[in-house]
Amino acid sequence: MKRLPAVDVVIVGGGWTGLLMAKELGSRTPLSVVVLERGGPRRTEDYAVEMDELNTLHFRMMQDLSQETVTVRHTVSQRAVPLRQHGAFLPGSGVGGAGEHWGGWFPRFFPDTFRLRSQLREKYGESRFPAEHTIEDWGITYDELEPFYTRAEYLVGASGKAGNIRGKVIQGGNIFEGWRSTEYPTPPNKIPYVASLFQDATKSLGYHPYPLPAATISTSFTNPDGVSRPGCTYCGYCDRYGCMIGAKAQPTNTLLPVIRKHSNISIRTGSWARRIVHASADGNVRATGVTYVNDSGEEVFQPADLTVLASWTLNNNRLLLLSGIGEVYDPSTGKGNLGRNLTHQVSMSLMTLFFDKPLNRFMGSAAAGIRVSDFDSDLIDKTDLPFLQGGSFNVSNLTTGPIANFGILPPSTQARWGSDWKKASLYHYDRTSGIRFAGEHLAYKGNCMDLDPRYTDRFGDPLLRMTIDWHENERKMVEFMSKRAAAIGRAMGATQVVPFLGLHSYDTRRYQSSHIQGGTIMGSSPDRSILNNYLQHWDVSNLFVLGASSFPQNASPNPTATILALTYRSADAIIDRYLKRPGLLS
Repeated sequence: MKRLPAVDVVIVGGGWTGLLMAKELGSRTPLSVVVLERGGPRRTEDYAVEMDELNTLHFRMMQDLSQETVTVRHTVSQRAVPLRQHGAFLPGSGVGGAGEHWGGWFPRFFPDTFRLRSQLREKYGESRFPAEHTIEDWGITYDELEPFYTRAEYLVGASGKAGNIRGKVIQGGNIFEGWRSTEYPTPPNKIPYVASLFQDATKSLGYHPYPLPAATISTSFTNPDGVSRPGCTYCGYCDRYGCMIGAKAQPTNTLLPVIRKHSNISIRTGSWARRIVHASADGNVRATGVTYVNDSGEEVFQPADLTVLASWTLNNNRLLLLSGIGEVYDPSTGKGNLGRNLTHQVSMSLMTLFFDKPLNRFMGSAAAGIRVSDFDSDLIDKTDLPFLQGGSFNVSNLTTGPIANFGILPPSTQARWGSDWKKASLYHYDRTSGIRFAGEHLAYKGNCMDLDPRYTDRFGDPLLRMTIDWHENERKMVEFMSKRAAAIGRAMGATQVVPFLGLHSYDTRRYQSSHIQGGTIMGSSPDRSILNNYLQHWDVSNLFVLGASSFPQNASPNPTATILALTYRSADAIIDRYLKRPGLLS
């Protein structure tokens, strides 16, 4: 194995969190920083020639499942089987990761998210918790995180409308949100026609619609780092595409311009991390670096004083499991923390709506739309309801490509093939929409991750095994929300309203979102978590783990704003405290 000269910091993963940490450490300190990214480089100018829907259907920006995949099962009594095709989630690959092909939604989490266990216990008592739950507090409060949310919003130039500035409620924004210190950096995106129908309908029903917070900016903006980007042209090529003009904030157009100015930061593409190397001395465990395979197939050891794990949730967990860092969670005993509290955003189109007029859904962006949060978090009393927490409804022009959406027909259509079917499909393509629901997924004892005993990757290393299923709490939540979504659809003027068939077993074939959380959860005690609230490993003080793997359970909003806010906070703690006195932060 080739041993390289030591560096100060090695970061595994070149997506949002890895590159943000590299930018902060490399621009604010003289530290030598190396980022290991197993995919290839990406450039904004390349996206102009890739606006082809077939690219998205062939998943060319996603992780290659022939190189590494996961295995999935519903319960610990089942044998897991490998995931051979992309379905329920879409992990990114290459510099920028999934931050290159994401939809650009940028909401904050609600304040109760961060002390969920305590708040539910105080309001409803222990008897109302779902059976075998493992819900946890985060070890941090919304108030502590708010300044870092603001920094994240100004990093990406987020577009939106505030609903609560320092406690003052503002109509037109999300009046249920936690307080914020400032208005959004840029105004809301233009509202697509079908989203305006949703806005009018929800208002008529007494709800409080507001524009989706978006990292696809509505107007030109220069962020505090001096990076300028243009406003959105609403071309429709957004979700699952890289933005060809840079209006959608992506790591390559937001972070790389700063990173390139600093010679102490280097990014090594084609670098497949296999282990975090660690050693014990005087009773303390320290990470000594990372072993990886480079693009020539050579095994390499990169020594470093500080290691940052910043890959996607599933990859973070797998690398720690392969490295033997942390006690593996055992669902039969509840012992161990590594791999526990696996959650996945409860996301689907609750209602498919058919109209008798065109909706112009081919225009806009994935994050141009309207959201309603009246049923989110714990905003409605659950005392007499069969579930806890909730979620939001929204309508946007997300994933409206003509190939993927061709052939979506109402039940009244009798033809199932031939010229009549084609005619009906052409007619309904731009007369079809949906009301999407994004809901919370609580943590349960049986939902977890470990290493599969049978299946391996191309290097012979065990694949990650996911054990996950929905529970009655989530099924009842979706059933309740479906009735509200049906009423909204009818108020929008839909001629036919077709409901989601219901949340049964976890289905890897249906795309839900790529918002998978847990496994390396943060908290206030090493007895119940892997990381402290600075995302520092309890047992290995020179190892920090970034991203949604730190979330104790899933909140309903999309996670990127929270991920970036936590990364900013972690970077500040490293620079202002850890570097001055290395050791466990308190």
